[in-house]
Amino acid sequence: MPETFVLEKSKENLNTQKWIVAIAVILFLVKTVAYFLTKSVAVLTDALESIVNVIAGFIGLYSLYVAAKPRDDDHPYGHGKAEFLSSAVEGVLISIAGLIIIYESVRDFISPHPLRQIDYGILLIAFSGIINFIFGKISLEKGKKNNSAALVASGKHLLSDTYSTAGIVIGLVLIFFTHKVWIDGVVAIIFSVVIIYAGYSVLRVSIAGIMDEADKQLLVRLIEFLNNHRRENWIDMHNLRVIKYGSVLHIDCHITVPWYLNTLEAHTEVESLTQLIKTEFGSFIELFVHTDPCLDFSCSICTKMHCNVRKKQFEKKIEWDAKNVIADRKHSVTA
Repeated sequence: MPETFVLEKSKENLNTQKWIVAIAVILFLVKTVAYFLTKSVAVLTDALESIVNVIAGFIGLYSLYVAAKPRDDDHPYGHGKAEFLSSAVEGVLISIAGLIIIYESVRDFISPHPLRQIDYGILLIAFSGIINFIFGKISLEKGKKNNSAALVASGKHLLSDTYSTAGIVIGLVLIFFTHKVWIDGVVAIIFSVVIIYAGYSVLRVSIAGIMDEADKQLLVRLIEFLNNHRRENWIDMHNLRVIKYGSVLHIDCHITVPWYLNTLEAHTEVESLTQLIKTEFGSFIELFVHTDPCLDFSCSICTKMHCNVRKKQFEKKIEWDAKNVIADRKHSVTA
């Protein structure tokens, strides 16, 4: 994969995050005005989360700036891990905001106060929710397309903010028509729990990325795809690993090919494997494929029909799955 292609996508991620930061600052000001107009603890919930949006947005912006740097001698795999650190911090901040909101809600229950100008609050909060939803969708789709953990985290955060904002608007409408002030605190507590869970989800994914935890869904999908499109010269595959560095997936594996292939022919098989995977999973992939020559016991699992040097009869085709392809051993009829 060309280095320039990865850098272009990293810059694209960076520009998207700049828009997210700018919108976060504007919406924070809008929600702050809404709070001072209404004195609603539910609106304060939204305003506090907007502070997190702003802080997390700048952290995400810096992490994408770092991730966009080309690989160097000190970082041979690039700087993509910075995105996981960014989303981890964002997850912590989201959770802290949820806890602060619960505290403010309980205090409001103990010492309730009248609300004001709820109609203006409804309009301002609804407007901010619509904008959050639009940019949350853009960030999430761009993040998935470009394999950016930071943009995916920002997108999920903005969408969770949108859902909580929608609930707050509904609560404000109920208060406006029923004049029951206690609804304000109930709405705030409900959506603070939602916010805390969203923070936990973002943090969980970030830690998994930092620790190079295997993406089981991706592995299963990759192995099933290769199993369904394997070529006859790909006698076997083992020691498959997938590691994510920012927007790039690094895939390592060993494939067993006929021992009599020359260097160029073996390289052709590797290139075919690489292009097949990139066609299905995108260009943000680096493959490091080690070719092994087939051995005598490989004949019993080899499906190559025309082989003049076969020493054993074909007995059984090994279906690749998440268990046997990940293992660091060559396969045979008995193993």
